[in-house]
Amino acid sequence: MPDTPYLVAAVLLSAAVTWGLRALPFAALAPLRASRTVQYLSRGMPAGVMVILLVYCLRDLPLTEPRALAPLAALAVTIGLHLWRRNALLSILGGTTVHVVLASTVFAH
Repeated sequence: MPDTPYLVAAVLLSAAVTWGLRALPFAALAPLRASRTVQYLSRGMPAGVMVILLVYCLRDLPLTEPRALAPLAALAVTIGLHLWRRNALLSILGGTTVHVVLASTVFAH
């Protein structure tokens, strides 16, 4: 078994490496916060990510079948709630509730 000074040195070294790896992103990103590009991306990326997720989720939706009504109704409710109240949590919960209710009861096969 290794002696005590070796174990203490190993623990201290691993603690220093862990702390450094966790602090490095904050230290590296601090100068970038004033960048115009980063500020632009912070405004535009959330909407872009949502559009990509929307397209991904609805890409295989058969619009000619009745089962497409549940996700489309849920999408309409989500958009409507968000435009009305500007509350992301309410929009997500409302749309999810509508989808679950419609998919499990009305349009279940």
